[in-house]
Amino acid sequence: MIVKYTAPTPLDYFATLVAEDASLNLLEAAVSLAQDDEPGLDVQAVLARVDGLARRLRERITPETVPAERLRLLTRFFHGELGFAGNLNNYYAAENSFVHRVLETRRGIPITLAVLLLELAEQAGLRASGVAFPGHFLVKCRMGLGEVVIDPFTGEALSAARLDERLAVYRHGSGLPADLELPLEFFLRAATPRQILARMLRNLKEVHRAARDWPRLLAVQRRLVVLLPGDAAERRDRGLVLDALGDHAAAADDLAFYLAAHGDASDAAELRARLAVLIGQRSPPLQ
Repeated sequence: MIVKYTAPTPLDYFATLVAEDASLNLLEAAVSLAQDDEPGLDVQAVLARVDGLARRLRERITPETVPAERLRLLTRFFHGELGFAGNLNNYYAAENSFVHRVLETRRGIPITLAVLLLELAEQAGLRASGVAFPGHFLVKCRMGLGEVVIDPFTGEALSAARLDERLAVYRHGSGLPADLELPLEFFLRAATPRQILARMLRNLKEVHRAARDWPRLLAVQRRLVVLLPGDAAERRDRGLVLDALGDHAAAADDLAFYLAAHGDASDAAELRARLAVLIGQRSPPLQ
């Protein structure tokens, strides 16, 4: 008997990578996000390139190198020698969310730069984590009893005063009540790999939605549903894209899932009306 092997799709591969938090490899999953645009992308080759950079960094570190010096070597290597920086000229380009493109151009947005910085930090023996700071992703490194917060866009270490200034801008523009004064520490909590991937995908989501590029938006939305299977809002958004692309049966399933979870949401009445139309479109005509 001949057994035919079917290669996994990019979405299948991603689903395997993010199935369990304990085994979730942030860098590999982040690199794989580009496979919807470039199905032939060799993820393992990209990981090998990052490992090559890490080896160059580790050659400068000895067992006696203290954490503060390791961090100084890391930022000088990443931002100084390699020249990684923020892509100010084309900030909203989709390729800024693709790790392999950032490796090639040395330009990206804070979160993709942070993903690379986190991998190098780990291989340099630093205790680093991502920080989903409002409007600008950051990296923090544990230094003894304290922490150093780094802007991956520039490599700058940010003082508490600078962070408060950035937070004040966010609070002013977000419409938060004036008396809701969450402490700075609340916004500096470590982000999990799953949360980082969700933020990366939502960046791409906004890029494709602004361009009204429904096929690419659907690919991103499918990943978000796989990554966050219990998030009804992502199911709703996938349903709306499926509806725009004419897949009415699948759209109806997603909208029904959302309404079952959030039947009293502000958009529920509108979505119920649309769901009724979709159900009618997939029902066979009366004879």
